[in-house]
Amino acid sequence: MAVNDSEFSEFFASEYARLCWLGCALTGSPAQAEELAQEALVRLWWRWRLVGRPKDPASYVRRVLVNRHRSLLRRAAVEARSLAKTGPEQLALPAGDEQAMVLWQAVQALPVRQRAVLVLRYYEDRTEAEVALLLGLQVGTVKSRAHRALARLRDQLGSPTLDPASRTEEGP
Repeated sequence: MAVNDSEFSEFFASEYARLCWLGCALTGSPAQAEELAQEALVRLWWRWRLVGRPKDPASYVRRVLVNRHRSLLRRAAVEARSLAKTGPEQLALPAGDEQAMVLWQAVQALPVRQRAVLVLRYYEDRTEAEVALLLGLQVGTVKSRAHRALARLRDQLGSPTLDPASRTEEGP
């Protein structure tokens, strides 16, 4: 089956930046995020080429990115047992937004599994069922990890009302 190059190119152009942000939110490293995004898109391209366009290519490529990230985490855990491994690189946020920087540092301090749930649930605005599917978890596990992560952020940041679901848009 022939690949529709223009259709895939349009998809690539529209999704690449979002995939990089998702990867960066999961890893904390812009370089690792780009690699994850590129690898996910390459795997999508091969599927597109061999089987045809998936019904929902955006969900498919995000699932590939998250699963690849999980695989890399497992590999890192194995390496960490045999080597003294340092922590992940820190994401450089634009200067001037101290609140975002403080929040980002607190999110990066969360355990990897809690961070993944928060990023998918609130940054990617996925439902609990979608997060569960992407991470291969039960919905109840997603809920408990999100609850624990938000509680930890509240403790770290000293905000009893920290809840992404209750945010309101503030105008200029």
